[in-house]
Amino acid sequence: MTAVVELVEHAPAVSLALPEAVGRALAASGFLDAAPDPYATGRWSLRAGSKVGAVAVGVPGVDEPVTVRITPKTPITRLFFLLGYSLDPKGAWREGEVEVAEHRDLLPALAHTVERQVDRALRQGLLQGYRVTEESALVVRGRIREAEQIRRRFGATLPVEVTYDEYTADIAENRLLRAAVDRLLRLPGVPRDVRRRLLHQRGRLAEVTVVVRGQPLPEWRPTRLNSRYHAALRLARVVLEDASVEHTHGGLRVNGFMFDMNKLFEDFVTVALRYALRGSGRTSRLQDAHHLDEAAAVRMRPDFVLYGADGAPAAVMDAKYKTEKRGGFPETDLYQMLAYCTALGLREGHLVYAKGDVSHAAHRVRHAGIRIHQHALDLDQQPRGLLADIAAVAQQMVPDLRV
Repeated sequence: MTAVVELVEHAPAVSLALPEAVGRALAASGFLDAAPDPYATGRWSLRAGSKVGAVAVGVPGVDEPVTVRITPKTPITRLFFLLGYSLDPKGAWREGEVEVAEHRDLLPALAHTVERQVDRALRQGLLQGYRVTEESALVVRGRIREAEQIRRRFGATLPVEVTYDEYTADIAENRLLRAAVDRLLRLPGVPRDVRRRLLHQRGRLAEVTVVVRGQPLPEWRPTRLNSRYHAALRLARVVLEDASVEHTHGGLRVNGFMFDMNKLFEDFVTVALRYALRGSGRTSRLQDAHHLDEAAAVRMRPDFVLYGADGAPAAVMDAKYKTEKRGGFPETDLYQMLAYCTALGLREGHLVYAKGDVSHAAHRVRHAGIRIHQHALDLDQQPRGLLADIAAVAQQMVPDLRV
């Protein structure tokens, strides 16, 4: 049996000999397209889409889990630049200086990067802060919770229900870091040396309360006091939220980490475009809800809408993680942007793609007076080039913008 399945994002399908239970499990996992090979008995046709990363799929009746690794077409260092910039365009990753060491696969590179950022955050010791604590005590500390004392003690003087502010390292920031480290230690494919360093970081966070799986994540706010934690905390949220995969369904056990390149590209383009348009006197909204029809029955959510000083829509953009085919970009994207422009009362709309033969093309819609621009970014180029291309899109959207 094939214990490891190696695929490439959006590459042609591959045919592998797999037991039926394994093939069905991969088809049910939702991370790739899997179907019986119509031309060969006992083989399955597997094709990766836009999700990249690694997951271990535990199959009922099969002792060893099947590990699926999907490699991105975008270089790892560039992928982490897109991620870092979308998390914080003013942060340390602005020029793409992301430490991924010698790692060529996504999960080892992610685990390495998170561990390095946690190490930097904790280098000066654990951040401490005040936390509200409520407990039953034999001495009065802080304030007595009178209502609780009456409800739970029925007039007894001891113990006393109190609440007080405790200065401690057991705060939301440290809990998030501990949760991210614990999560990475459970993932398949983390290299031994990185796992060893993660265990060291968990030891430094040993006094912090463990976040119970399934419970809401602790909330934190960026401040001057926790500034050395910012990069690590933003990465921790990535590890713990959408990209993290850990569930059991119908006997199928799935554990791993997957990036959706569609979302990553969309996040980068919208955040970078918003940053490029700062100081233009206009405001932008991401995934802003609008309606196509007057009855407000058909909803639409453009990725990026720019509003003028009067509050009216001034420009619209949609990001598409697609590359140009021989026949050009999909015509359905043009129809979608035409609907956006019509509903928003705009004369121009913008589509931004991951790659194309030309960096810019425009189509004027007959009898409508609407012009639709198609922009193509080359993700293989250096970060400076990517940001320059985004600035060019911003210039097209706001001609009087100084970039």
